[in-house]
Amino acid sequence: MTDPLQVPAQHDAAAAPTNHASRPRLPGLDVTRAVALIGVVILNYHGYLNNIDERAHMSLAERIFDPHQGPLGTRFAAVFVMVAGMGVTLMTNRSRQAGHASAIRDDRWRLARRGLLLYAGGLLLEWVWPGTILFYYGALFMVASLLFTLRLRWIALVGAVSSLAAAGVAWFEFERVTTGHSVAWLNPKVTSPRNLLLRTFVGYTHPLFPWLALLCVGIAVGRFLPLAKRLRLQIIAVGMTLLAGTYLLNHFGVQAATGHLAVPDTAAQRWALLLSTRPFDRGLLYTLGTIGSSLIAFCVVSWVADRTGRSWPVRILQHAGQMTLTLYVGHALVFNAVVHWWHWVGPTGLDTALVFALIFWVYSISLAALWHRYLGAGPLERVYRGFGG
Repeated sequence: MTDPLQVPAQHDAAAAPTNHASRPRLPGLDVTRAVALIGVVILNYHGYLNNIDERAHMSLAERIFDPHQGPLGTRFAAVFVMVAGMGVTLMTNRSRQAGHASAIRDDRWRLARRGLLLYAGGLLLEWVWPGTILFYYGALFMVASLLFTLRLRWIALVGAVSSLAAAGVAWFEFERVTTGHSVAWLNPKVTSPRNLLLRTFVGYTHPLFPWLALLCVGIAVGRFLPLAKRLRLQIIAVGMTLLAGTYLLNHFGVQAATGHLAVPDTAAQRWALLLSTRPFDRGLLYTLGTIGSSLIAFCVVSWVADRTGRSWPVRILQHAGQMTLTLYVGHALVFNAVVHWWHWVGPTGLDTALVFALIFWVYSISLAALWHRYLGAGPLERVYRGFGG
């Protein structure tokens, strides 16, 4: 494990359990999950295989695919979390709209059980796949069990508090380090209940501060999914405004604060942190920009899925999207087997990671299609639904 103020040497992008039997199936959501998981596998394989943090010089392509600091870093994981929020809304719409206390209670326990399973499973997977989002994904589902009945303004408030808390923690870390104090205690190993809470809310790769904000956006957008086709252009416009606005504020703000300094002073570094769009700085601009890119990705992919829903590529991606939990865990196990156990693949660059990811996806999508045709739900999805209800 690296210093907690540095970008973790290994970080994960996402996994999204699917196949909620109690909610309607929307092809656009499944295809979005599948496309996002393709990006997850590429970035994870590149990041885990090629020791990005230890390389002083990278090509333009390597910088683009850099999972830690590149423009695509965490974007695919964010799409998963936002789509998960939509899934929460779809699954609980009936009980929430009817206002039946017993049905709402059943949905709360269903989400809590599913979240607990993913939370515990993520801790186990951490042994072979450090930085897995599965752990955080479980925590998000447990929190979602408390949120889904709230009015939109309260959900927005929860998301805003999550974003502000993440920025506050980042600011606290900066000030402590600047004055010579250690903040390693904010990113501990899970050896106690206190450390477990720190890891869940503020530490490591995908903490609830600020990732809970993305879930809240998904829960809110999910309530408008019946109108999504008519609102697509408006949602895309909002997403583009957020994405472009955050990068413009970052560029001109940081330039104004540090442009005339050969070595930025402490005040300039504070501004750079405040206006940062880098994933592991977890500032407000990062969160807002990532929300924007996630909204754009969902609208574009779902539009393509709707327009070409009868084509075989979309059907295959839809099947893969319904088995993302199985495929996600599979991509971690395959990587460890091929790289660490059998030593068939080595750290020879981005091209190797891309080919490796392509081979994995050709086989995994084909197997997912065959499995879906003859057996239905994926193996881990069956366990997930069997335990969670």
